[in-house]
Amino acid sequence: MTRTAPDLDHLRSLRQAKDLMDREWAQPLDVDAVAARAGYSRNHFVRSFRAAYGQTPGRYLSGRRIERAQDLLRNANLTVTEICFLVGFSSLGSFCTRFKEQVGVTPAEFRRASPPAVVPGCFALMHAGGFNPRRKSVFSEKPGGGARS
Repeated sequence: MTRTAPDLDHLRSLRQAKDLMDREWAQPLDVDAVAARAGYSRNHFVRSFRAAYGQTPGRYLSGRRIERAQDLLRNANLTVTEICFLVGFSSLGSFCTRFKEQVGVTPAEFRRASPPAVVPGCFALMHAGGFNPRRKSVFSEKPGGGARS
């Protein structure tokens, strides 16, 4: 039995698409946009991504968003609705359904089972990447080189 060598350019494109989802998980990404940035049609991209990573790109991106939501539910004093939109979901119902599918409990149940937040929500958001990096930072440089908050 002979094995063919994987097409490295193809794998590199898939990796770049995965990195894009890891980096911009809070943005309104969809599979069509990620496939286009990887240079593939939607269907070819979905098949290739599933073959390489064992799950569809939509499930992967949703999983990344749910992981971020878990961090925020543990550490931020934000509402479930605020966290839903912050991590990139456009519907609270979809967020709660996906959260329960992945975690096994609803976001509210997950929060009740977690210890209380010890970090203010604004700091947790900044740490979790919830703020748009293209916007001006809340920490601006002083002319003398020091930073102010």
